[in-house]
Amino acid sequence: MDHLTLKALKPTEYAEAAAGYRAISSTADAAVDRIDKQIVTAMRKANEGEAADAALKQLRKLSENFHYTQIECGLITGALDGFSSEIVAPKRRLTAALDDAAALAYTVNENGAVMYPAGGKNELTGEPIPGGTVLGNNGLISGNGSGFQSPGLVPNNPQFKNPNPHHAKAVDIADRIAHAVREAQEIDSRYSRALNKLKAPPGLNVDTKTWADAASDVDAVSSAAAQYLQDHLPLDKSPADRKEWWDNLSDEERQEYKTAFPEVIGDLDGIPAVDRDEVNRENLQMLIAKLSGQHDETSREQLAGMKGIEEKLSEVSNPPMFLLGIGDQGNGRAIVSYGNPDTSKNISAYVPGLGTTLNADFADDTLQRGLDTAKGARMYDPSSASIVWLGYDAPGFAGVASTTNADNGAPAYNGFMDGIAATNKNENPHITAIGHSYGSLTVGTAARQDGGIPGADDIILLGSPGVGADKASELNVGKGHVFVGSAGNDPVTWLPSKPQAVAGLMGGLLPGALADPGGDDVWFGKDPASEAFGATRFRVSDGPLPFYLAGIDEGLTPAHSDYFTPSEDQESADNIARIVAGKSDSITTETPR
Repeated sequence: MDHLTLKALKPTEYAEAAAGYRAISSTADAAVDRIDKQIVTAMRKANEGEAADAALKQLRKLSENFHYTQIECGLITGALDGFSSEIVAPKRRLTAALDDAAALAYTVNENGAVMYPAGGKNELTGEPIPGGTVLGNNGLISGNGSGFQSPGLVPNNPQFKNPNPHHAKAVDIADRIAHAVREAQEIDSRYSRALNKLKAPPGLNVDTKTWADAASDVDAVSSAAAQYLQDHLPLDKSPADRKEWWDNLSDEERQEYKTAFPEVIGDLDGIPAVDRDEVNRENLQMLIAKLSGQHDETSREQLAGMKGIEEKLSEVSNPPMFLLGIGDQGNGRAIVSYGNPDTSKNISAYVPGLGTTLNADFADDTLQRGLDTAKGARMYDPSSASIVWLGYDAPGFAGVASTTNADNGAPAYNGFMDGIAATNKNENPHITAIGHSYGSLTVGTAARQDGGIPGADDIILLGSPGVGADKASELNVGKGHVFVGSAGNDPVTWLPSKPQAVAGLMGGLLPGALADPGGDDVWFGKDPASEAFGATRFRVSDGPLPFYLAGIDEGLTPAHSDYFTPSEDQESADNIARIVAGKSDSITTETPR
């Protein structure tokens, strides 16, 4: 990439090439749809036996080939569109500089140097001051240009002012040419590296390794197109602005963004649930392939969690599942909705707590809580959806005493909830924020930010060690809309305050904390189940005692895990469902502590 190449380059040709790859991607997508939904279905109905099984196997392979083609051509489309867009600015600057040089009758050499003519007079001799040649940005200058025989004085020395009136103009033009070329070289290098990755050998067998490579391709294109995305996507706008932007795109533009930048669109609050679900299913497949080639403990755990989610997505679910987020950053990210949060009148978003990571237990147990809540709420209002939000790193035991994870997670939760409020199609949706265990601190921290949790009408706190507040009124929904479930045998809800813990360590208070908490304060502020806090406490089962008190193997905190589960605590699950469905006036209540 030099100034001659940049001068001759036509950005529209790259945009036209992008359109060609876009057409291939769309054709491949249509082929996948036809194979999977029409041909395979028809063959299964009409044929049986080994021959039919072999044919179906080949059809699945063909479908995967088309799917891979769709993804890769979509990435090429995004890269070419990004290049054609970004290269316009340096080309425009170069053209302006060359036009200025031509207007002044300066010559621009092949290396970008600018030749300027003689001009002005030598004050000593009266002779014209000779011209010279300059390269931009303090490049080499040939020709003294000063009229003096002074080899120690270099014309681009900032301490020396060349008396030739053309010199300064030539330097300005040369600098502009050099700047435009350097900018174009950087753009060309970024996109060349990305495009060079988007290749497949003849006879490629699309397998797990192929999809892992595709995940790497997605990262490469997104990295190359970072500036393009910053310029073309409302990344720094509100979810409502993003929703408006998305709605104003053509179908073709939306499809291009989904195909070329799936990890960006899938994680962008304000994008409709159906579109996020579509791209995150693609992201999930590529992440599974990526993690399959990694052998550290975190990758193995996340792989198990993602495979569990993949298995659930492949099954028929009522209400249907929507994958609103997936990622391998930190301890893993997963946002799953049971029911469409954009069309449902009632939406809840549950934040899990201590020890929750994206692993097999998350796929089996944590997601079940969301499903149980959705099913329960739909008994009271069929237009209900329930979300499980693991969009932050919940702490392990080492970090559970600190607010750091909640402080980090709260802004992300509020951003997500702002997106839920923006994309919902109902005039006045009923939105409930749910926090369990340490997740209640995250929800409480989010609620205490300016303006509270966007769109939230009600807040449910379950098994809470405190929310960083002394009064329910601090949570910005009105104290009558804060509901607390706190089991009598849940030790997390009896955790002593920090001063009590210190006193216990020094004087023996801590061993009796479960039986005699000694006040309304718990670890992270006022006990949400206390009268002093001012929330509505609903009835839950006391639950089983911890194993060390019960004398049986119930685990350390069995009562802490039962709030959502109808088979373990029907009253608690039913009360949660009623609140989520907007029927909080019919819950069963319990006297505060």
